[in-house]
Amino acid sequence: MNPPDEKTRELLRSIPQVNDLLEFIEGQGLGSDLPRKVLLDSAQSLLEELRESILAGTLDEVCREDITLELAASMVVQRGWQSFRTNLRKVINATGVVLHTNLGRAPLAAAAFEAMGEAGEGYCNLEYVLESGERGSRQQHLEQWLRELTGAEAALVVNNNAAAVLLAVAAVARGREVVVSRGELVEIGDSFRLPEIMAQGGARLVDVGTTNRTVLDDYRNAIGPETGALMKIHQSNFRIVGYTDEVSLEELTRLGRQQFVPVICDLGSGCLVDLRRLGLPAEPMLKTAVESGADIVTASGDKLLGGPQAGIVVGSREYVEALRKHPLARAVRVDKMTIAALEATLRIYMDPWRAPLDIPALRMLSEDATVVRDRARRLKRLVKVEGLTCEVVDEVSRAGGGTLPMAEVPTYCLALSAPGRGASELERLLRTADVSVLGRVKDDRLLLDLRTVADGEVPTVALVINENIQAGPPCDDAT
Repeated sequence: MNPPDEKTRELLRSIPQVNDLLEFIEGQGLGSDLPRKVLLDSAQSLLEELRESILAGTLDEVCREDITLELAASMVVQRGWQSFRTNLRKVINATGVVLHTNLGRAPLAAAAFEAMGEAGEGYCNLEYVLESGERGSRQQHLEQWLRELTGAEAALVVNNNAAAVLLAVAAVARGREVVVSRGELVEIGDSFRLPEIMAQGGARLVDVGTTNRTVLDDYRNAIGPETGALMKIHQSNFRIVGYTDEVSLEELTRLGRQQFVPVICDLGSGCLVDLRRLGLPAEPMLKTAVESGADIVTASGDKLLGGPQAGIVVGSREYVEALRKHPLARAVRVDKMTIAALEATLRIYMDPWRAPLDIPALRMLSEDATVVRDRARRLKRLVKVEGLTCEVVDEVSRAGGGTLPMAEVPTYCLALSAPGRGASELERLLRTADVSVLGRVKDDRLLLDLRTVADGEVPTVALVINENIQAGPPCDDAT
């Protein structure tokens, strides 16, 4: 390896010492809101990279003439802020998937996050009865609303629906058999499969029927001395069409009563309103499942219900109490923040006409497409990017979150394309911006679906586009 030339040695000598660099940063009041440890780590990593770049001859042109203290300090502070920003950050969802699992599923109603703030900033009566001064149950804050909204005898809330299913199986059928249709053995995402969850609850799975057809006699013939429960699982994230047959929940609960076997229904989406009233396909409701006679009904809080992540259990008092008293209930209990957000959400449903307006997920799914189109046109007028083609196009949005798999909700997108830049490059530029905007790529265009973008987010989306792609004249007027 050849020794470094004079210019290289000069650049190496110009690299400041770590202590000198930190003293300069502190003396100039730079990065005053950053912890010193963050600045130290940033300075050490920067100086090491500068040394390696100088020796490799790959130093950036900005630094090639001289590495000044001012320049190095600026680079350290910038690097420090990049490393210290929070990992869990707000993003703007322009994918058109309303209940996007990777983006946190349902956005909360204003009343829900206000309730979380109030509960979180101080103390609250989580497990305390103010009237008597005695210890209470954290479930008391939610049970009355769930009973009122579903007609159930009792209710329980845990930290997610998989936990609710696990707890139900463990409390009712541990060491025994759970009979379920083969066509309902779903995978709920991220390789988690309901049969495996049931196995963790200590039950032995007995699958009956075939993938596309299961009849009542399939269940009846499987019932024996070891049967602990019959189970009905809503196919929330897929559909089988064609030559099919399935047993209704009403038929299954009738059989369960005849044979003295409890029926567990995993409803999944947690719907509390008739979606047909909102112009959407029907989805099983918690109230309907309870009226059908299921002993235990489980559902998610952060899907069509539009609340925080939670596992909701409603049903007969006998079996809900069995779940409540099971040791596993302590391991999967909810915290005060979830309780606050879920109670505020459930209170909205007490007025069924208010829910589609105040629950963001329902509002997005039911919003008229012409309103979405107007929002897309507004965004187009705000975009000022030279060489970027902007077109308002009609498309379809999805519910997501393992709900309404066949529903195609009409929507409008702003389609972006640019010569010499592929759609994937445009997608990356917006995704990695300081304020991340997430869209979807289709036919080599980046689509920004305005159904999942709030009115107040439109100027921010335009700003992100304009700042991350070269600014220029506005797009053509919307059509």
